[in-house]
Amino acid sequence: MNIKAALLALLAYAIFSTHDVVVKILGADVSPIQLVFFSSLLSFPLLVLMLVKDATPGHLRPVHPWWMAARSATMAVIPASAFYAFSELPLAETYALLFATPLLITLLSIPILGERVGLPRLAAVVVGFVGVMVVLRPGATSFGLGHAAALFASFCAAFQSVVLRKISADERRVVLMIYPMLMTFAVMGLALPLVYVPLEGVTFGGIAIVALFGFCATLLTVSAYTIGEAAIVAPMQYSQIIWATLFSVVLFNEKVDLMTLVGAAIIIASGIFIVLREAFGGRSDNTPVLRTRSRGYTAGGTNVSLMLKRQIEDKPAE
Repeated sequence: MNIKAALLALLAYAIFSTHDVVVKILGADVSPIQLVFFSSLLSFPLLVLMLVKDATPGHLRPVHPWWMAARSATMAVIPASAFYAFSELPLAETYALLFATPLLITLLSIPILGERVGLPRLAAVVVGFVGVMVVLRPGATSFGLGHAAALFASFCAAFQSVVLRKISADERRVVLMIYPMLMTFAVMGLALPLVYVPLEGVTFGGIAIVALFGFCATLLTVSAYTIGEAAIVAPMQYSQIIWATLFSVVLFNEKVDLMTLVGAAIIIASGIFIVLREAFGGRSDNTPVLRTRSRGYTAGGTNVSLMLKRQIEDKPAE
């Protein structure tokens, strides 16, 4: 089953990578705010169908209102930040910076979850951030808004994942979904008049592809985690760097920067070490990285994974 899970995850991340290519193409003419608003809007009917099936008794008042507000505000800006980074930076460079999310999850889990992080995982985090510095190369290359957006998306994705881990046992899934969804629509909707451009048929079709690919890839990811061990499935996300390199050369005529690939390799190695350490090291009480089932920066993706999370929770912990 682990082989099947790994193959499902590889397929999911191939679709995610194609999703990001479409985002990059659309980002040349359309603001990421508009992309997120309309891709979320197109995902909304599918999410509503999943919501109405949640028969868990209770009300819609959050048990942890402040944590819920912080997570909702964070989730509202993650996709727009990531989409902007994809439109401004080469794909491989964007992925390398977004791959810092597991490192940040490990650090944020200490104050928020009270996670015990030993020297090996801390060392992996330090090595991972060395990889980030290799990608950014301070002084040798200019640090632009695209880099800042990618790092901001990575931090926010880590924050919402850790907060979700903290409050998910007490909150209904419908509550965990509906507030971030409404916050995203509100924030993107308020900003939309500032950046709106009329959408041609081809552009709207591209946004529909973004919504559909994000939704389908998230379903595949959750299915992979359902049938396989997280320690096997989680590293499959790094296959996106292969697709990024291929798409950069073939579709965008971008030169693949050697130092970006070196930095990405360092970040990937540290991320895989953290995953394996959480799975087999025996010291992690919360396994925050292993329990992150979604990329976090796909519009609607985290909400889809939440609705299917019961399938995973029914499994014994790795």
